Amino acid sequence: MESDQFIVDESPEICVGEEINWGNKIMAAFPALKSRNYQLYFAGQLISLTGTWLQIVAEGWLVFTLTNSAFFVGLDAAMATLPTLLFSLFGGVIVDRYPKKKILFFTQSSAMVLALILGMLTVLKIVNVWEVITLSFLLGMVNAVDSPARQAYVVELVEDKSTLSSAIALNSGMFNAARVIGPTIAGILIAITGTGMAFILNGISYIAVIIALVFINTAETIMQHDLNPLQAIKEGVVYTLNHPTIRLLLILSGIVSIFGWSYSTLMPVIATQIFHFGATGLGYLYAAGGFGALLGTFLISAFSHKIRPSIYIVGGNFLFIIGLLLFTFTSHPILAAITLFFTGLGLVSQFSMTNSTIQHSVEDKMRGRVMSLYTLVFIGFGPFGNLEIGYMAEHFGTEFAIRLNVIVVLVFAIYLWFNRKKIHS
Repeated sequence: MESDQFIVDESPEICVGEEINWGNKIMAAFPALKSRNYQLYFAGQLISLTGTWLQIVAEGWLVFTLTNSAFFVGLDAAMATLPTLLFSLFGGVIVDRYPKKKILFFTQSSAMVLALILGMLTVLKIVNVWEVITLSFLLGMVNAVDSPARQAYVVELVEDKSTLSSAIALNSGMFNAARVIGPTIAGILIAITGTGMAFILNGISYIAVIIALVFINTAETIMQHDLNPLQAIKEGVVYTLNHPTIRLLLILSGIVSIFGWSYSTLMPVIATQIFHFGATGLGYLYAAGGFGALLGTFLISAFSHKIRPSIYIVGGNFLFIIGLLLFTFTSHPILAAITLFFTGLGLVSQFSMTNSTIQHSVEDKMRGRVMSLYTLVFIGFGPFGNLEIGYMAEHFGTEFAIRLNVIVVLVFAIYLWFNRKKIHS
């Protein structure tokens, strides 16, 4: 009996010890999660971004189904990001002058309404391609303010600024976790119910981040400026151009946004024409890149203080180039998934560390405007890439279009290598 009692008493102690150790390990790898505000934000955004990826996959599939045209797929993607090119600098001024939490309440609620409208039009089978494109443009206008607000708000969510790199990596992580979950769900959902339900679920998913914002408690940190909006924008641009680290990283973001990231626009076309996949197969291709991006998130969050930023940025850039180039030479699904895995790993490694390095380098009073410039080149330059790659794919084939863009990124990657000493946080 004594022996039995000893075994029973000892077991809970071992379990508790293991739970504590695992908890410590998680916090050590992702220190930003020590902040309650960031925990709430992370959970809400993960649900919302999963819905966003449902819509990204479903919308590309819907446009291709309606038009059977790679050009229209690219046009829709371009119209979704064109407002960022036109209005994100003004968005940065708004972010520097008003409480970021209130801005996010407005933008997330607006995005929810637009998603539900698209869902209802599709479910009722009265949608046409021009309605889809119009709603994409309106959502882009919302994102022109939402994106710099979210970028700048991260600094207010973490209690210890030394965990900022972890928070930014986790932001990429939640995006790419959603990138794994969302397309997989979307592929199955489209096959069973059609694209309309994916849009409606995306609209519902915004409720999670709105609830999170209600419970987040942050000070209303705003910077008052006497300058008019145009003068404020000029001040932000001059500040950025005179800062060698930020200037170089913004050029990198612009090049990869136009000639690198645009490959994802063609995924519905590639899935159909090259791999002869349906919607479910398209979801698997997106998910493969998402898994690689998740690994990149863990590496940056866990080791960002131990490895120089230039290694992540330059190394991630070359890994992205190699992975994407190899992807264009395979028609085997498993090999395609492997190459997309490394493509996603390279992309998130360079972009997460680029964002982190810029956030560490910028002054607080300029943060909103500098992050709006980052949003401009990262998202706003997307229309050029989407239209370019859509046109090239329509006339010369998807493989040629992607390879041509990879060559452009490679040329800048060589330039980046010789200027890597300018990259520091």
